[in-house]
Formats: sequence, C-alpha cells, structure tokens
Amino acid sequence: MSASADAGQQQAARLGFSSGQVIQELGYDDDADEALRAAVEAVTGTELVDEDYDDVTDGAVIWFRDDDGDLTDFLVDAMTVLDDNGPIWVLSPKAGRPGHVSHSDIEEAATTSGLHAMSTFAIAPDWSATKLGTRGRGK
Repeated sequence: MSASADAGQQQAARLGFSSGQVIQELGYDDDADEALRAAVEAVTGTELVDEDYDDVTDGAVIWFRDDDGDLTDFLVDAMTVLDDNGPIWVLSPKAGRPGHVSHSDIEEAATTSGLHAMSTFAIAPDWSATKLGTRGRGK
C-alpha cells in the first residue's frame, strides 16, 4: 500500500467505520475527495450507496457545501434508513475554501433534525468532518 493510500485509510478509520458496514453517501459531486471515498470503501469492504438506497445503513457521509440547499433535508434523508446509533458525518469545505459552511450552520441543522454535533476535524486536504449523533443518553 502506498503512503498516500495508507494515510487515506487512517483518515477513513477516524470516521469509525469498520469492515462489512454499509455507508450511505449523499451530496456527492465532482469536488468530493476521491481518495477519502476510496479509503472508506477499502475500510468497509463495500461500495458507498447513494440516496436511492432503501435498506438499512450503518452510517452516512454527507458532502455539503453552502449552496447545496437545506442541510436539515440531507440529515432527515440519511436518518430514514440509518440503523440506531449509526454515525452521520457532514463533510464540508474547510474555512477559506469555496462552499465553506460554518460550524454554527451545521449545529443548527443538526439540532433541527434532533441531532447534535459531537466532534469536528480536518479529514482531507479541502474538507472538514463533523460527526453528528443523537441527543440523549448513550448506552
């Protein structure tokens, strides 16, 4: 495995996905980080599924930019097929990049959807990842 592929897998592993999981991807466009997508597929051993997938998923990755519409709609769509306690990751352009979304906007959409922002970190050269989780007490 090349150094860049290894780094990509390490970043994908930070998302908490594991082998055999089905991960739904929403908001994909030609600016999405292909290395990160490939790394998520390598970690899970499955291809990412799109918004038309209608079976249960183990997690979701949402590529979201400031001109993509209503993030709450994306979150509700992801939760429709998401298994209980499955993570939702909002991937947004880093500050200073075209399409940047403020953390407060992500938090507002999460709250409206019954979720809350748990952590944010840089996941790829142009993208930040924000993990969303359900409100309430964990198990």
